Amino acid sequence: MNDASETKSISIHPDVLALKAKAQTEGLETVWERFAAQQPQCGFCELGLSCRICVMGPCRIDPFGDGPQRGVCGADADIMVARNLARMVAAGAASHSDHGRDLLETLLAVGEGTAPGFGIADQTKLDRLAEEFGVAGDLPLLPKAKELALAMMEEYGIKKGYLTFTRRLPAARLEKWRNLGIDPRGVDWEVTEMMHRTHMGVDNDAVSLLVQAMRCALADGWGGSMIATEISDVLFGTPKPVSSQVNLAVLQGDRVNLILHGHSPLVSEMVARAAQDPGLVARAQALGAKGINLVGLCCTGNEVLMRQGIPMVGNHLVQELALITGAVEAMVVDYQCIMPSLGDLAACYHTKFFTTSPKAKFPGATHLPFTPENGAALGRDLVAQAVENFARRRPERVLIPGAPVSQVSGFSVEIIKEALGGTWEPLINAIKAGQIRGAVGVVGCNNPKVMHDFGHTTLTRKLIENDILVVDTGCAAVAHAKAGFKRPEAAELAGPGLKAVCQALGIPPVLHMGSCVDNTRIVNLATALANALGVDLDQLPLAAAAPEWYSEKAATIACYAVASGIYTVLGVMPPVLGSAAVTDLLLNGLETHLGATFAVEPDPAKAADLIIKHVEGKRRALGLEAR
Repeated sequence: MNDASETKSISIHPDVLALKAKAQTEGLETVWERFAAQQPQCGFCELGLSCRICVMGPCRIDPFGDGPQRGVCGADADIMVARNLARMVAAGAASHSDHGRDLLETLLAVGEGTAPGFGIADQTKLDRLAEEFGVAGDLPLLPKAKELALAMMEEYGIKKGYLTFTRRLPAARLEKWRNLGIDPRGVDWEVTEMMHRTHMGVDNDAVSLLVQAMRCALADGWGGSMIATEISDVLFGTPKPVSSQVNLAVLQGDRVNLILHGHSPLVSEMVARAAQDPGLVARAQALGAKGINLVGLCCTGNEVLMRQGIPMVGNHLVQELALITGAVEAMVVDYQCIMPSLGDLAACYHTKFFTTSPKAKFPGATHLPFTPENGAALGRDLVAQAVENFARRRPERVLIPGAPVSQVSGFSVEIIKEALGGTWEPLINAIKAGQIRGAVGVVGCNNPKVMHDFGHTTLTRKLIENDILVVDTGCAAVAHAKAGFKRPEAAELAGPGLKAVCQALGIPPVLHMGSCVDNTRIVNLATALANALGVDLDQLPLAAAAPEWYSEKAATIACYAVASGIYTVLGVMPPVLGSAAVTDLLLNGLETHLGATFAVEPDPAKAADLIIKHVEGKRRALGLEAR
């Protein structure tokens, strides 16, 4: 990307462009150079028409070939595409659900008294979950935590019935699932069965494969991911609104900068506590720094942002540029969405690159694996090493462009209900009156195929202008914050109805609900509204959108959103176009059975139009005034 116009097309943010130019000047490669070098990307893979499941292949099917075509085993285009998508969903479900298992292991260690530094931050939620899972209410705190952890671990195996959290749903939704045979059993059961079905010679019916993919996704959304969210709240606190800042300029030239990156709060919470240690702060000052500055990146950043107010340096596509500022003493990562290129880039500067998950090693990194037993000590060690590294910084190589943008984050379901006076009635009344036309969850990743943050911000701006409340998570949340949507003053950007509601409550028109596992907060919020109204989720004026998604986890999230009854618009086409049958099922065939379906629209303004039309249609069906 040597042409200036190509460089400008990568992002909507001047600070990103400034660091991209710095990287080019210093001869450093970023995600955008690697993306350009891969062009043209494999057309067979984009269509889902390549298969490497066994070593009789790899096989591919020519979409323009004459007559019926098959792989070596006899799989046609429908089987091949469905199998590939199903495996993508299984991988995404495994990733987020394994995150939930890590939280449960730590909760168990807390209950057994073997996790120094960890504790129970929200006893009210612990008590509520214990009751939901049938744990005796009269147990002391730590034994209750242990029994809850053990009960929730059962959700991963074979359940004699259905996942516990699905009982939160309206009966009509559960009936739909049972009629289709997609009511999720155990998390590991569904993932394992999905992988088994996609082995050569097992399930070779495209519809059957996609039905199980939905079941697998639901096991994540109403199992593993929901466990991750709920237990994070128990251990570290249920989020409440907190003021903070966002963008690359939250890095500070006169302080020790440490970036927390990945998706799990286990290590980052320990680092956050250690960074306040007076001895470590004094050591930083002795080395010439004014203090220690923690910043977050991706969903680990979202976790500590919404609980600790730690500022966000950026989202997925910014992770390399953060190192290119030359101002980062250490980057600490756990797992998911972390580029293997980071070790090489850190070596170009003075930056230390630490990996902390036993299941995630990276080239060029120092590996310091986390356990619940060593978490507190590990957090202190990581901060100490970052502090000592400040002396190696080269000021002449530092560039921190732009200025911080203020934001308010941390809108859990509990705090939203509390702000409404402990009842959903005010929100329901605002929707009935048309002040709020509906609500949309705008979520998902960044993708170099899409101009950085353009999809998120363009879609969301149009939605709030049309009185549609937006809730967000993950990388989308960072994009919206940088655009200024997360300040109460952003109510001025909303339509008159939403503006009035936001100003009355003192909230922004875009509410941050957490990291990408916290999409479960969004489906829980939708469920609470449906139950309050006595309807199924597919009857509500709701939708979801992922304008810049890239990951297998995002595919899983989209599937459990649709299966839960939420119309979902994707900005990037999944690899399914090689099968007309699979494409038609996803875009048209699910509505009859689930009350919701997918749409794909790369233009975010047109995607907003689709959502607005959908919201207004749901209002009419409920007998509410429609535009």
